[in-house]
Amino acid sequence: MTRLFLVTLGTLLLSGCQSALFSVVNARQPQAGTVAHQNITFDASHGLSLDVYSPPDARNAPVVVFFYGGSWKSGKRQWYRWVGEALAARGIVTVVPDYRQWPKVRLDGFMHDGAEAVRWTHDHASEFGGDASHLYVMGHSAGGHIAALLATDAHWLGAVGMKPRDLSGFIGLAGPYDFLPLTSDDFIDMFGHTPEEQARSQPVNFVDGDEPPALLLQGETDGTVRPSNALSLQRHYEARGEQVDVKLYPDTGHMGVLFGLGTGKHKAPVLDDVVAFIRKHSQVK
Repeated sequence: MTRLFLVTLGTLLLSGCQSALFSVVNARQPQAGTVAHQNITFDASHGLSLDVYSPPDARNAPVVVFFYGGSWKSGKRQWYRWVGEALAARGIVTVVPDYRQWPKVRLDGFMHDGAEAVRWTHDHASEFGGDASHLYVMGHSAGGHIAALLATDAHWLGAVGMKPRDLSGFIGLAGPYDFLPLTSDDFIDMFGHTPEEQARSQPVNFVDGDEPPALLLQGETDGTVRPSNALSLQRHYEARGEQVDVKLYPDTGHMGVLFGLGTGKHKAPVLDDVVAFIRKHSQVK
């Protein structure tokens, strides 16, 4: 990214204009001939929809469900068209769902929605040229947390007739995986007031040796979600003999990891690393 563009993004972030920020990012994403299927309802009871981005003439392509961030309080799937297009241009069917957010729901609500989105994707992937046997969950920040819990705590996918090992992999971008103690009133309301309640929100507490392979991508200068989160989850995976790869990007912050998913020049080769991980694990399953 050019320095001027980064300054523009920073100004929009500081002003709180997230919608304007992602309009700029979407406008800069080159159109690569990918096929978009938008506004598909996956949970009518809660009014939730998703968008699917497919490679041209996709056939048995790997599939990713991408959960966006926003502190579990904000975000819209439309803001992340550029993510779907960038991954679809590299041969990956990409699903971007919405999920309910705080204060409308708490942990159980947005995790329920995440599991329903994965189940829908598993059931419908072939309609978009995808192969449900090569299914990945992926997310940035709060979305990385949702993806991580789906991959580690069997309770959530179990509720929709699936299990973590039905996934070919989990990809976390600057996700919070080990973030107790809670100090924010908002987060305490989201995740619970007692230690027992809060423990349910920590992906590191559920690594038991039955997880899919993980790729953890983290900026070394991230001041929003500390790199210690990724390193802690890595230790828990390794202690159970699980497959885990960690990429620590120098001079990269919280949003730099996310924007590395786009096409163009970036400090962190996030898109290349994600695609390499998916191709590797789609071959062996």
